[in-house]
Amino acid sequence: MNLIMVGCDFRSASVELREKLAFDDAKRDRALDELLARFDCEAVILSTCNRVELYLARGDGIAPPHSDQIRSFLAEFHGVEAAALRAVLVEQTQTDAVRHLFRVAASLDSMIVGEGQIAGQVKRAYETAMRRSACGPILHKLFQHAFVAAKRVRTETGISDGRVSVSSVAVDYVREVFDHFDDKTVLVIGAGKMGELTLRQIQRLKPQKILITNRSPEKAIAMASACGGFAVPWDDLESALAQADIVLSTTGAAEPIVTQARWKRVRSRRARGAVVILDIAVPRDFDPAIHDGDQTCLFNIDDLKKIQEQTLANRRRYLEPAEAIIAQEQARFLSEWTRRKRGPIIARLTQDVDQKRRIIIDQLMSRLNGRMTAEDRQFIEKAFHLFQNRILHGPITALDDSSHEGSTLLDALRKLFRLNDPE
Repeated sequence: MNLIMVGCDFRSASVELREKLAFDDAKRDRALDELLARFDCEAVILSTCNRVELYLARGDGIAPPHSDQIRSFLAEFHGVEAAALRAVLVEQTQTDAVRHLFRVAASLDSMIVGEGQIAGQVKRAYETAMRRSACGPILHKLFQHAFVAAKRVRTETGISDGRVSVSSVAVDYVREVFDHFDDKTVLVIGAGKMGELTLRQIQRLKPQKILITNRSPEKAIAMASACGGFAVPWDDLESALAQADIVLSTTGAAEPIVTQARWKRVRSRRARGAVVILDIAVPRDFDPAIHDGDQTCLFNIDDLKKIQEQTLANRRRYLEPAEAIIAQEQARFLSEWTRRKRGPIIARLTQDVDQKRRIIIDQLMSRLNGRMTAEDRQFIEKAFHLFQNRILHGPITALDDSSHEGSTLLDALRKLFRLNDPE
């Protein structure tokens, strides 16, 4: 197995450079075709917002493209100066490349450890390579085993437990207060990017109604149209607050838009039960004094970030057992690959020695014909068979015990026993 990974990620390359090296679907298809034509190798391209990695492999005895060739390919393909890539591209080969892919697929190498998207992205990269006939026996086995390793990490540790984005943490808070949402009204105050991201998470809860209000009525109408909600005039904010069960506020106001006095007026008009207010604006939109933990549950961005940080800290506790799983699966993959690779050689070696033993026994029996009993013949057969097994025990055991030196021993066996590769 001759394997190399060359790429960059959020640690080694800026987002601007990663954007230049990114592959959309059309580029990835074309790049896979070009890699096959230029290097006659297996190839998988993994391209996400945080990493761009090329996995290339060739069969035993044929070296894969080296990092300089891959760097030149990337520079040429994307129209980037090769010198700009020299300092940012990272190279992993052989067993290190195996471990790297397993860690990537298991989200141990992600910006947010345990995030769930990378496994699907690795799978899509593999499936694309399969569709383009770029994924041969080496990368097929490697990526299939990477999925097994990732699943073990996900199911046997708590590294994926809990939400880690502010928007998803916010929704988890909402779920702690309400057990159903088909009768709930959501009010979004402001039309900023964070509000949109959090609203997308809340929409998955399928609330009954979504109200949008913003100082700019055009923005409120556009956002309401995009989410199937209703735009509310800014002057009707208190009326909308009185209707809402869940409030998501993300304006850019310099001062709180809902003071304690204003909230008292709203509360006197409310006919509904508890309200959850997610104030993710900075500065804050709601006076923190309105929180009572009973009918009014107010959470600000700092509250949500504390939960986010605690979740990440909890996930980091599982890094050690997760890394242990990766090490186990790496060793298992290498052992299975070595066994698969040495199997034909062992079979040919056993067959060759067995054939020579048969010739010698037949000659001996022919010469001693009539001078031996059936028991003598059986004893001689067993003795030669035992001798054969003891002769082969050393080479076969050496292959079983070897991992890193497997190719060297196989080559030595081929030469020592004059074993030719099958047609």
